[in-house]
Amino acid sequence: MALQIYNTLHRRKEPFRPIEPGKIRMYVCGITVYDYCHIGHARVMVCFDAIVRYLRSQGWDVTYVRNITDIDDKILNRASENGEPFDALTARMIDAMHADERALGVLPPDIEPRATGHIDDILDMIGTLVDGHYAYAADNGDVYYRVRRFPDYGKLSGKNPDELLAGARVDPDEAKEDPRDFALWKSAALGTVGWPSPWGWGRPGWHIECSAMSTCHLGATFDIHGGGPDLPFPHHENEIAQSEAATGKPYVHCWMHAGPVRVDDEKMSKSLGNFFTIREVLEKYNPEVVRFFLLSSHYRSPINYSEANLREAKAGLDGLYFAIRGKIGRDTSVAIAPFAVEEMRGNAYFQRFVQAMDDDFNTREAITLMQELAGSINHCARAGEDWSQQVRVLVGIGATLGILQQDPEDYFKACVGQGGPTAGGSALVGFEGGLTVDQLITERNQARANRDFARADAIRDQLKAVGIVLEDSGKETRWRRE
Repeated sequence: MALQIYNTLHRRKEPFRPIEPGKIRMYVCGITVYDYCHIGHARVMVCFDAIVRYLRSQGWDVTYVRNITDIDDKILNRASENGEPFDALTARMIDAMHADERALGVLPPDIEPRATGHIDDILDMIGTLVDGHYAYAADNGDVYYRVRRFPDYGKLSGKNPDELLAGARVDPDEAKEDPRDFALWKSAALGTVGWPSPWGWGRPGWHIECSAMSTCHLGATFDIHGGGPDLPFPHHENEIAQSEAATGKPYVHCWMHAGPVRVDDEKMSKSLGNFFTIREVLEKYNPEVVRFFLLSSHYRSPINYSEANLREAKAGLDGLYFAIRGKIGRDTSVAIAPFAVEEMRGNAYFQRFVQAMDDDFNTREAITLMQELAGSINHCARAGEDWSQQVRVLVGIGATLGILQQDPEDYFKACVGQGGPTAGGSALVGFEGGLTVDQLITERNQARANRDFARADAIRDQLKAVGIVLEDSGKETRWRRE
């Protein structure tokens, strides 16, 4: 089956046809960096990271651009509240965003433009729109886009421009010609944050930033534009209007939008007290568990963040790591590297994986398949049959999705806390002399050898009390964190 992608523009799955054979130019709307990234941002990051990884694994030459909005009213307001320069705030939040991405296994985009680095491109595009009468300078110094001038306005979101006008009104002091018009350039007082322009001192509107950055790096027309569930209207609708009016060409062939994140079946919002930053989530959960959770649903589907669902995700990922534990990694003499894609193409499980991903990047089905493969590996191990090829395929599929990238022993011994997971072996709180898990296991094994089963059981219970589970297999004892 050829690659099919759900196109928000046409509201259906369609065969993907690149503009240039073998190449994909993709732009995804990034973060407005005025605060720490939240779990909704994580979903967009992880989903499109997995999509790009998969496309590249299949031989596509992908140019992946994801912007940073580093000038915006929210940024200026937050900087003012903090009593710090806006660029100090954005620098700090960008560093935090990159740290969150690294923790979640998100690879950096090929190009990561910042709005403040494209002011000249923004001004050029606004000038073109003004010259073409698609935009006008208002008496208040702002420059607005004429929505009524663009006949296809609403084609992405399905909104009727006339219905948008219904009930709207122009206040006496309103500078807009039409309430639907939106700002391309916002005037600002001299001495405040801004840049010189033909229309006076000011700063760009949010929508024009993405139009300028995307066309600068990918051309007037490119293959895929992605983003979060809140962006089709007005942001992406306005991008289309601006870009197509400025270039005279179709803007994007395929539009992709991730589904929303709900928290305990409610809309995530600070006012409801159910708003979680990525950092807060990683205080409680291994980053790979969070990534696995986000990929366990189809990227377009709503996903419910809850303690129960995160525990279920952990159990699911544990199952995959259990299947390869003792078969791959530093603690086994059998060194098994992941298959290269070409080596895996003849494997039935991998073929089904490709079918799932070619069907609009169905990671939910892909992970179900991985769990089935893990079950087959376990069966082979119990039956004394060769499991080596299946392990390599499982790890290879995992690499394509950005999971199963840890040594299994490191995964099971990981301690979640500030800064993400760290490997085990550190001194345990509550144990005299700062003993490590491995030292306590040695003591327990000696107690068992001396037939001091009471002492051996006491050590096991003490470790259990601090979240350490021991697993005896013959003469070997492994441990993991609950």
